[in-house]
Amino acid sequence: MLFPSPTITLEGALCDLGAKDARVRAAAADALGHLPDDLAAERPRVCRALLAALGDQNFAVRAACCLSLGTLGESSAFDSVAERLHDGHAEVRQIAAISLVRLGDARGVEPLLRGLKEGPPEVRFQAAVSLAELDPARALAPLLAALDDADGEVREAVALALGLCDHPDATAGLAKLAEDTRALTRFEAACALAERKDARAIAPLCALLTDAAHAYRAIESLEILGDRRSADALAQVTSRWLVPRLVKLRAAAALLAVCPTHERAGWALDFMRKTARSGRAELRALARESLEKLAA
Repeated sequence: MLFPSPTITLEGALCDLGAKDARVRAAAADALGHLPDDLAAERPRVCRALLAALGDQNFAVRAACCLSLGTLGESSAFDSVAERLHDGHAEVRQIAAISLVRLGDARGVEPLLRGLKEGPPEVRFQAAVSLAELDPARALAPLLAALDDADGEVREAVALALGLCDHPDATAGLAKLAEDTRALTRFEAACALAERKDARAIAPLCALLTDAAHAYRAIESLEILGDRRSADALAQVTSRWLVPRLVKLRAAAALLAVCPTHERAGWALDFMRKTARSGRAELRALARESLEKLAA
């Protein structure tokens, strides 16, 4: 429970919203967003306090208030949260877009549509995903219109958002983003295409198998895709010397799932069996889980 002594700490958090130190105010606003069930009766009072503090001069306090109101799902806060899409600080604007989804109010679609079309990059970035979460059908057309957004991070967010839209046009948009000039945009688009069993994911995912930051997820996506044409690239990962053992293990499992007859499959199976006896818990668990999947 967040408030172990409700009569004291809840009052303390409400009091701390007026503290001189902005860090204390922000911490109080964040804590109030996690109101325990046994304090549900206090929610109206908490929301009033958060709404009052939403105009705080410190951006971190405004951001925490905005996020907590969204977490609490306080529909009466809709207008105040929507206004924060135009806040003077980027972090507050981004959190406002997140909170509009958490509020679960269909009215959130319109301000998010405007944010995606006219907002600064951080608003367009979050509005893309928030729209798809709130109303995928209405999000589709504006997301497709944003495929050529000038900001690469926004295009990456559009790829994430299109992954939430179950429509052939969304798949076509993802295929275009899989050829984007920015690597991370291509990566997100390819991961979404893999979920749809679309072979256009193979090339961009295989290209990132040598990227330490993205190799593991790329391997996971290639296994989900299940296309034998990725087998040679997965086999190469298992044969490289400097690949982290966890990544090599994941590639071995994916190779066996994608192409159990590959010339490297015997080595991969033996490697997994040996690793199932590893002294490292995370390696041992993954190896055993992968072997169980193969046996199923």
